[in-house]
Amino acid sequence: MSEKKQFSDKKINRRDFLRSLGAGTAGLFLSSMLWGCRKSILNPKPVSVLLPDQVWGSDKTVREFLANLYNRLPVTKSLTVNWPNFTVFDEAMWSGYNNYQNQLKNYPYDWWSIWDYKLVRNINQLIHDSESKKASKLSTSDQKKYHGIGRFLRAYTYFNFVTRMGGVPLVTKVDTYNTSKGPAPLQVPRAKESAVYDFVSSELDAAVKNLPDNTDPTKANKWMALSLKSRAMLYAGSIAKYNNMMSSPIKTPGGEVGIPASKAKGYYKQALSAAREVIKSGRYKLYKNNSNLGENFYEAIVNKSNNPEVIWVEDFHLNGKTHLFTYFNIPRSLREDNLDSSDITPSLNLVESFEYKDGSQGILKTRTSDGSDFIYYDNKADIFANKDPRLYGTVIYPGSKFMDKSVSIQAGVMVWNSSKNKYDIVTGSKLGQNYKDGKLMVGADGPLTNEENCTNSGFNLRKYLDNHPAHGERGVQSNTWWVYIRYAEVLLNAAEAAFELGRNSEALGYINQVRERAGIASLSSLSIEKIQHERRVELAFENHRWYDLKRWRLAHEVWNGDPNSPNTMMYALWPYRIVRPGDKRDGKYVFVKKIAPRFQNPRYFRMGNYYSAISSDVLSANPKIVKNPFH
Repeated sequence: MSEKKQFSDKKINRRDFLRSLGAGTAGLFLSSMLWGCRKSILNPKPVSVLLPDQVWGSDKTVREFLANLYNRLPVTKSLTVNWPNFTVFDEAMWSGYNNYQNQLKNYPYDWWSIWDYKLVRNINQLIHDSESKKASKLSTSDQKKYHGIGRFLRAYTYFNFVTRMGGVPLVTKVDTYNTSKGPAPLQVPRAKESAVYDFVSSELDAAVKNLPDNTDPTKANKWMALSLKSRAMLYAGSIAKYNNMMSSPIKTPGGEVGIPASKAKGYYKQALSAAREVIKSGRYKLYKNNSNLGENFYEAIVNKSNNPEVIWVEDFHLNGKTHLFTYFNIPRSLREDNLDSSDITPSLNLVESFEYKDGSQGILKTRTSDGSDFIYYDNKADIFANKDPRLYGTVIYPGSKFMDKSVSIQAGVMVWNSSKNKYDIVTGSKLGQNYKDGKLMVGADGPLTNEENCTNSGFNLRKYLDNHPAHGERGVQSNTWWVYIRYAEVLLNAAEAAFELGRNSEALGYINQVRERAGIASLSSLSIEKIQHERRVELAFENHRWYDLKRWRLAHEVWNGDPNSPNTMMYALWPYRIVRPGDKRDGKYVFVKKIAPRFQNPRYFRMGNYYSAISSDVLSANPKIVKNPFH
């Protein structure tokens, strides 16, 4: 499946087409072409047609060429690329137009497949030319900087390749097709999976020596490279360890897939060393600018002013490069336009993974201990009292606010039937509908069975939504940035690597920094399960869940296709108002846990999903390429 195509097996309409494009400039283009909201002011010089000598004509043209490369970097999901697929794991479900994600029976083998050697060639050209006479017009320091940027971009690209495909051909120079020799010299076999990770490591080391020593999160720098290395080497160590703990390890005879267990310790050491260097530099710290810990966690992602936590971002600007993520995902009652809202709606599965502040399990209390009756709450938000504040910073839940406005999440009313000695559930036919007592029956934000563009899970997404007025409109759009790497991840990378190396005290220190900032009890002991849990809640919707479960070799166990598993079905929490005149419970709220009505098929991760399928075009063009296992 191509990087930006998401609805390939069904007909798409205008809204689906808009989502499938997945590009900030695409949103701008469609705003002007489809709705006539404004003219696009993004008209950069087409640097892709510049000759190599022209690229190096000035610092300006080099920067234009680099912008082209940055915009082409592979990313699985972001605010502009494939973001609907945040709803195909267990973090969220789809509540928007159409029900494709909720009907998914299994993950196609070609999902996340990538083989972009045109990008590799362009990066190789940059690296080569930065040390050639072509770059002689630039200062020596600028030549070194651009060389370092090239090595960083190549490392990041190959890291994306290996996490999706396993070992890939390592092409590090610009080859030219020779008609007399034919294609054979260009048909490079796949390298071992471990060799690609080793290459990524060495490339980042080379980049660090040449990259600027600053903290600009929008341009490659030394700390960005070290942070990426901490992630990449953690992945390699995990695969080396946990793949070989499987009853039948996933591997190929040539090592294109599968890393020897003996290499795990070395990779963990590299991950810890790189993370330590970032930590000890003092250049970054956890965001602690707001005393309201829930708001503080939200701001740690979206605040673009004096944010000490962000290390690498894709930035957006209202003067040109914007996106429609808020437009598509803002709660329905708060939308500022008339078409879309509430597409990504977090699952109860994720919500209950957030602990209580005292560190106890995060299961929400809806029934009495003996199960004989509901627990009655004065306000909808009361059920979430004392939960990990990161829940508030990630999810808009019943009774909470966004943009200083209350969301209206209510599924109906429960009317006491004395003759039956039980409640009758009454739901309406439209959003915002009142009951006959004149009070709210169905929230303006849902949930309402089968209604689109309102929450079906009982929750809305907060993380990454833009809280500035009009930024949910197509004519303005949002400029919140996409965070590739932030300091909290580096601390968690360090914690996991230290734990795997038996340095539990050091690991606890790192993970407890993250928990302390969140406002949740510190851990006194550590296990891999606790580390896995911490990454799930801290890094939700930041493009980690899929890769974390894959590298721990847990994905096939968590998403096992069993409809009776609590992990494979997406659960909802539906609030109801009690109608029981004359009783002290009248007007209070109760909650029902249920499988979200629009969700249809359990998540099923097959063994062949650990590595994406190599396309038939690649296989036919290069007979030296071997297939991935199970394909």
